Amino acid sequence: MDGKRWLPLEANPDVMNQFLCQLGLRKSWQFGDVYGLDPELLSMVPKPVCAVLLLFPVTEKYESFRLKEEGRIKEEGQEVSSDVYFMKQTIGNACGTIGLIHAVANNQASLEFEADSPLKKFLLESSKLSPEEKAVFLEKDEHMRVTHESSAQEGQSETPSIDDKVDLHFISFVNVGGQLCELDGRKPFPIVHGKTSEDTFLEDAAKMCKVFMARDPLELHFTVIALSKA
Repeated sequence: MDGKRWLPLEANPDVMNQFLCQLGLRKSWQFGDVYGLDPELLSMVPKPVCAVLLLFPVTEKYESFRLKEEGRIKEEGQEVSSDVYFMKQTIGNACGTIGLIHAVANNQASLEFEADSPLKKFLLESSKLSPEEKAVFLEKDEHMRVTHESSAQEGQSETPSIDDKVDLHFISFVNVGGQLCELDGRKPFPIVHGKTSEDTFLEDAAKMCKVFMARDPLELHFTVIALSKA
């Protein structure tokens, strides 16, 4: 991360929906809480689901795993669809906004935008950029920053400080061309977790969320949010 920092975005579906609405995403799809990862609770999530966000604690165990995973993939390689929209995170505390961008950018065929949507404009203008260039593009986008700041202050009982140390991190899971992709702006590339489909996507993403939880069984700060057709 360079010196830029934003206020952290709350893991609250209402805040996320309002944020995307302000950026011109129509309300035909909405974020909602996933209350548990067993089949009974997953069955309560409105379908279809096109993206899953996971908020999790960044611990020593996770960081150790992340570095090993990165080394393994660099050594072995992986097949990633060229259709994946992926951006790096260079702004402190912006992982919530980047998670939302990843969720929306990789589902543009399903989602609907207002004609003058600043988010659609951002996605169109950044689509051909490298992950690093996309990060710089976000740094310079005043509309995204201002909308993020106002959303970050929404629903907070106490306005957070930009300098608060945040050890929680957002990532997105999406289905791109039948691949279950984990998109994390702190990583150098998308991570492919095998095959998925529109019908099995929520269950497949939930399995990956369980893997994150099993890695840190004593941690309680996990939140799962799904983007579902309203």
